Amino acid sequence: MSRYVAPDRDLGLQGHYAGICTRFAAFVFDVLTIVFVYDLFARGTEYLVSTLSDEQFRLSDAPIAAWSLLAAWAIFYCSYPVAAGGRTLGMAVTGLRVVRPDGTPVGGRQAVVRVLALPLSFLTLGIGFLLILLRQDRRALQDLIGGTAVVYGWDARAARLRFLARNEPD
Repeated sequence: MSRYVAPDRDLGLQGHYAGICTRFAAFVFDVLTIVFVYDLFARGTEYLVSTLSDEQFRLSDAPIAAWSLLAAWAIFYCSYPVAAGGRTLGMAVTGLRVVRPDGTPVGGRQAVVRVLALPLSFLTLGIGFLLILLRQDRRALQDLIGGTAVVYGWDARAARLRFLARNEPD
């Protein structure tokens, strides 16, 4: 049984502004990744410090340090991959890419500003995210502040070629 691939639709969507559902899925994936990797780091640090000092150490005993480390990790995780390749891991999984409004790649400054502006979308009681539904270019508040846009950016042509190669008769 072969699966149907819609190459015309997939190719046609590339470069179009991403919708709220796809962006939300990428966001959830990224949040889970941030928390998982941070938890691994925190547990490793607790074990290492406890072993070296012969005293029980818990990062949760220093909440300011714990939250600062989490915030620094989240900022790095969300800005560095966007600056380097236009997407976080969650965006790569869902086929999204962050670009400038003209379609060119974003720089490091834009990526950091975009990440630092993200909490404003939450602080406005979600109105910053509601802009994705209200604006024709589907840019959220953090996109407007950071000078970015989120578009569909998977490699549909390569995926179609791989699909066709798998389904070729011998």
